[in-house]
Amino acid sequence: MIGIRQKLVLGFGGLLLIVAAIGVLTIRHIDALGGAIDVILRQNYRSVVACQKMTESLDRIDSGALFTFAGHDDEGMKIIRENEQNFYNALRVELGNITLPGEHQKAMQINTLFTQYQLLIEEVTNPLTSLSERQNRYFSVLLPLSHKIKLLSTQVIEMNQANMQAANNNARQMAASAHNTMLAAIIASAIIALLFTIQSHRWILMPIKKLIASVEEIRNGNLELVLDTTSMDEIGLLSQSFNDMAATLRKMRKSDLDMLYRSRRVTQEVFKVLPLPIAVLDANGQVEVSTDTAERYFGLKPGVYVQDIGHDWLKGVWQKAVRQGSATESEEDNDYIQHFEGRREYFFQPIAVPVPYSAEREECAGTALIFRDVTQLHEQFELKRSVIATVSHQLRTPLTSLRMSVHLLLEERIGHLNEQQADLLLAARDESERLARMLDDLLELNRIESGKAPLNIVPVSPFHLSCEGIEPFLVHASDQGVAIVNTIHEGLPEVIADPESIQHVFANLLSNALRFTSPGGQVTISASEEHETIRFSVEDTGNGIASEHLAHLFERFYRVPGQKATSGIGLGLSIVKEIVEAHGGSVGAENIAGKGSVFYFTLPIRNDNLQ
Repeated sequence: MIGIRQKLVLGFGGLLLIVAAIGVLTIRHIDALGGAIDVILRQNYRSVVACQKMTESLDRIDSGALFTFAGHDDEGMKIIRENEQNFYNALRVELGNITLPGEHQKAMQINTLFTQYQLLIEEVTNPLTSLSERQNRYFSVLLPLSHKIKLLSTQVIEMNQANMQAANNNARQMAASAHNTMLAAIIASAIIALLFTIQSHRWILMPIKKLIASVEEIRNGNLELVLDTTSMDEIGLLSQSFNDMAATLRKMRKSDLDMLYRSRRVTQEVFKVLPLPIAVLDANGQVEVSTDTAERYFGLKPGVYVQDIGHDWLKGVWQKAVRQGSATESEEDNDYIQHFEGRREYFFQPIAVPVPYSAEREECAGTALIFRDVTQLHEQFELKRSVIATVSHQLRTPLTSLRMSVHLLLEERIGHLNEQQADLLLAARDESERLARMLDDLLELNRIESGKAPLNIVPVSPFHLSCEGIEPFLVHASDQGVAIVNTIHEGLPEVIADPESIQHVFANLLSNALRFTSPGGQVTISASEEHETIRFSVEDTGNGIASEHLAHLFERFYRVPGQKATSGIGLGLSIVKEIVEAHGGSVGAENIAGKGSVFYFTLPIRNDNLQ
């Protein structure tokens, strides 16, 4: 089996051999060119220079002889002696650089002739000989001998120049040969590289591309794909491993599908027998599975979208749960869904529970809609409210007679009372008045809850509301030694409210604040704009309320432990809550560290676009 490694070694090994061959040839040609250049520079060039110096020295010696003919003997002899030495130096160079056949013979002839020349120059420059005889000797013997020596020097120069020309031609031929050899090697290397690239594409790239495409198909869910495993290299082994992996995935998917199908069937069968309306939606709001009651009561059939059912409240609950990522009940508190089945009336409270993909992935994979059956609770609540209303109405008649009788007795219209009788009647009067207030609160709460206390909603100034709410308590606060401070200014936007009902809210909050504020304390009324609402606050300087009781203050019949028996039965704040929420606002209470407590409620700001 030839693997990818062997194929890469084969291709890159060929390139490496080409590079090595090119390197060896380059070194050899460079050495040859260096030798040719050395011949030119080191051998022939030195002989040429030496012969030229000998020729120049002869010319200067001849000039020195002529100087002596002119009567300048000292200067002429100086020139002759200097150039004789220069000639000998050049001749020694030439004799030590013999490189060509025949060059040594000519150099020896120059040496012999120059020896003769030196003897003749002594005769020509001898001052004891007559000038004419010296001149005759110069022109007849010395000058021809000088020409002969120059001729031999010229011949030596020509021999070396010819050899230099031959070496130059040889260097050119070697350079041309090296150029052609290098060009051929480069072309061969390029061809081998091209062949290796083509083979690499066939051996490596094409199988890898096919493998990538196959893996992409598997990633998209095509587990039935089988990769080609005909190649006997690493790609083939990898393809075989992918085929094994795909086979394993197919088995696992089949097992998961079987288990999912069983789970779905179990879920469907269990859902059929569940009494509560329940539906499971996917991430897009399509019903996947539902109980018979959910399908029958609310049209939640498998396959339909919750947006298309026509229940806006159901769409709102689902969207709110998906948006918040947590379980939510309905858009408004205590919002029950009424449904008639046969001759019976049912009440349901919808709850939407988002289902994440997993503990690590918090994205919503679907939503479970659960309709909690609150029919019995609703009936019990209606029964309790009916009983309370009936009892309250039935008690008012005997209580009115009892109060009238007590008042008549206290007025002593039917006889005088002693002191003890008067005290007992005064206590009876106070208790009957307290009982009358309890019955009034019960009836008022019943009217609000039943919708029989319609609100006269009008735009009104927050400052005007606060002033009317405070006015009935100014005298009582002054007698108690408590200051009531109104910090609400007239520049606040108008709110939408029923002034008479809001006066009842202020009355409950102010009466509570005054009850728990000691003489010398202060009750402060304030208001501020918050998110398209006006927040009204009643702050006192009492002892405050324990934090564990704050969440229960607005519940019916809830009383903070430790209060006096005459403080009421715990309906005042419940009535406040019902009134404010009927206006579309909210209520709450807070503790102020070391300063007392603050009760607040909100009312919507007037919107001219809605008027």
